[in-house]
Amino acid sequence: MSKVIGFGEKVDGYEIPVLNEREIRAAAGILFVWAFLAVLMAIMKGSFVMLKYFILAFLADFIVRVFVNPKYSPTLIIGRLIVRRQVPEYVGAAQKKFAWVIGLILVLIMLVLVVFVNSFSPITGLICLICLIFLLFESAFGICLGCLFYGWYYGKKARYCPGEVCEVRNRHEIQRISGAQMLIVLGFIVFIVLSVSLFQEKFSETPQDLFKIIKSAQAQ
Repeated sequence: MSKVIGFGEKVDGYEIPVLNEREIRAAAGILFVWAFLAVLMAIMKGSFVMLKYFILAFLADFIVRVFVNPKYSPTLIIGRLIVRRQVPEYVGAAQKKFAWVIGLILVLIMLVLVVFVNSFSPITGLICLICLIFLLFESAFGICLGCLFYGWYYGKKARYCPGEVCEVRNRHEIQRISGAQMLIVLGFIVFIVLSVSLFQEKFSETPQDLFKIIKSAQAQ
């Protein structure tokens, strides 16, 4: 039983149990896509069916992660299959468990409100938004937002963070951002804002069938 129940792997060179950040990010990406589509269907079509299935799957997956062993989590297993040819990036297991407990609490609230009570409200909308942000930051940027609360809660720094962000070090030259680069970002934002204001009416037109457009042009 002790070989089944546990949290984190013992790896030579690491003083505490660790997990593979690459498979965690892959699993987060899978969950993000599913959650995004479920929320989109709820907003656009008023159908909460996919969201309810997602809540059940998310709950089951996180129960296994937190109370059994991450190595038996279905999404982490799929993530491991996807990134199995990549060199593992080890991160501390403790902060990940803390983050996943936060996720488990959020999904339990969603289970009660959306599945059992069969309701929607600003509360469920806010929780969905938080979950999407957490999953996006984990999968796209390798930033575990839930892990940030670990240090605040326990009053100590987490160890073995992705990208060595827990360690105090100087940035490499390739990581530095110049004033010119910041101006480019600002200009890009201005470009997007101007595009919305100038082309909103044109872009709001419903697209037409390409082949009908071609036939209409040939007829003329």
